[in-house]
Amino acid sequence: MPEEPRTTEEPRPTEGPRTPEEPNATEEPNAAEAAGPQGRGAARKIVDLDARSLRGLAHPLRMRLLASLRLEGPATASQLAARLGESSGATSYHLRQLATYGFVEDDPERGKGRERWWRSKHDGTRMETTLMRDPDPSVRGAYNELLHYHVTLHAEEASTWVGTQGEWSREWQDSADLSDYTLRLTPARTEELGKRIHQLIESYRELEADKGNPDAARVRVHSHVFPTHPTT
Repeated sequence: MPEEPRTTEEPRPTEGPRTPEEPNATEEPNAAEAAGPQGRGAARKIVDLDARSLRGLAHPLRMRLLASLRLEGPATASQLAARLGESSGATSYHLRQLATYGFVEDDPERGKGRERWWRSKHDGTRMETTLMRDPDPSVRGAYNELLHYHVTLHAEEASTWVGTQGEWSREWQDSADLSDYTLRLTPARTEELGKRIHQLIESYRELEADKGNPDAARVRVHSHVFPTHPTT
């Protein structure tokens, strides 16, 4: 069991904000790879957002629907309605809108009854920071809405862990981590740090041996790297 304490640091002054061109990645893993759009061992599919698809996704219920399909696997509109506390009419409509913008599709292996089964077409979403500077205010608004959704989701997931960690074994309690650090970096070094974090995470995705291990569980990893102004 790891003996390292959870780390929190008092912030120190950082450089003013400049935005690197590395895209922001938001991913929700499928419940089981075999249930995902590719199957076990296949290359992961990441969709790059453009202005049209960003506007089509940036709706509170659509973002929740897509996250649920990626996290929990294929489902019907009724199942998603029960899961998210919405009406089946609302989930059905917004699933069709997600399909129009290319985010979800019918699941042919399950959709043989009266109700359609839906699945995500991709494993993750990526968007360039150029969309934040788009001349169209609706695109900039959609960009901010999508980021705020994910920041809120991350906070909710971390709070859920804190509130329910007593339900997990001591091994999981000791292995989980909630830490923060403050560094003084240039934009180039910050971009390098983000890329190295992503590379390290991806290297653990390749550990196939853990997938059949009864001690393994789905683990959420959040990555936030950003500049801050000094507090006055």
